[in-house]
Amino acid sequence: MSQPAARFLSLDVFRGLTVFLMIVVNTAGPGAKAYTQLVHAPWFGFTAADAVFPSFLFAVGCSMAFAFSKPIPLNDFTVKVLRRAALIFLLGFLMYWFPFVRKVDGDWALIPFSDTRVMGVLQRIALCYLLAAFAVRWLSPRLIVALCAVLLLGYWAILMAFGDPAAPLSKLGNAGTRLDLLLIGQNHLYRKDGGFDPEGLLGTLPSTVNVLAGYLAARFLKENPGSSRAMGQMAIAGLVLILAGLIWSPLFPIAKKLWTSSFVLLTVGIDLILLAGLAKLLEGKASNPGTYFFQVFGLNPLVLYLFSELFVVVLGMIEVAPGVGIYEWVGVNLFQAVMPGAFGSLLCALAYTLVCWLLGYVMARRGVVVKL
Repeated sequence: MSQPAARFLSLDVFRGLTVFLMIVVNTAGPGAKAYTQLVHAPWFGFTAADAVFPSFLFAVGCSMAFAFSKPIPLNDFTVKVLRRAALIFLLGFLMYWFPFVRKVDGDWALIPFSDTRVMGVLQRIALCYLLAAFAVRWLSPRLIVALCAVLLLGYWAILMAFGDPAAPLSKLGNAGTRLDLLLIGQNHLYRKDGGFDPEGLLGTLPSTVNVLAGYLAARFLKENPGSSRAMGQMAIAGLVLILAGLIWSPLFPIAKKLWTSSFVLLTVGIDLILLAGLAKLLEGKASNPGTYFFQVFGLNPLVLYLFSELFVVVLGMIEVAPGVGIYEWVGVNLFQAVMPGAFGSLLCALAYTLVCWLLGYVMARRGVVVKL
């Protein structure tokens, strides 16, 4: 997740755009339902919000094309990768445990480990990074493409073979949920989706393809700097993958929460087209205020994501009325009062996202870049 070379402005902006959208989607203003496109599809289906996390993984892969471009001894490489994956996983785990205490009968009590979610967004990033890093180390681009095909087809086969025969793609009947219940346990899974964890262990396999696709895309840009033909080829590849995902979807429906293989093809295709478009517009040009806005998010993506998730929890803990935290109060009494409905919810999320941007701006101005 380190910053790529400055000359590839498109990659900086792409990564910053994903962080920006992730914060907006995750912190919808209270008091009204958000726009449908800013809410994840309940199961099968696709919304704009569903494209954010896979794009984040794609951006991680883009960074790997630069981080692993120089030769490094295998032992040093292994230590570096394992250390980074472990730290990202730990940060994700602690993020879900935060604030570590809760009120019980009016008194504060420690949240027990037995009630803490183990998997999550950063945990999935860590595991995908781990698998993708060793694949990149040992495999040629052709073999990486072959590995992606094996992962997507293999995941489909596992779900159909080991899920509930009557409903192999259902939330509680799919093989991924069965594996999570066996290895992790119900108390350590996501609590808000009927016992199903959208970042479960088995979903790591198809998710890794998003990372590997990002690596291949950034490597392709590095090998063809400023080439309009290369950007066109990338856009065409994206279109082909989107069509492939749609063609596959009647047999293996598009579903972000289950992270189906058709979903992977669709989101990788979208990311390739978006990255090709950004490269066409931005490469060879100087940064401007518009691009700098997203570069700020992309410079310290992990810090800003963690801050966005933790600070909103803190605001919720500071009550301005019984059972009403600051964020809820501001969302309802300010943004909903001025602009009721989904638009007010979006304005609240954007305002909060700008607060996160200010932290990133201060860090950027001071030359602070946090790398694991």
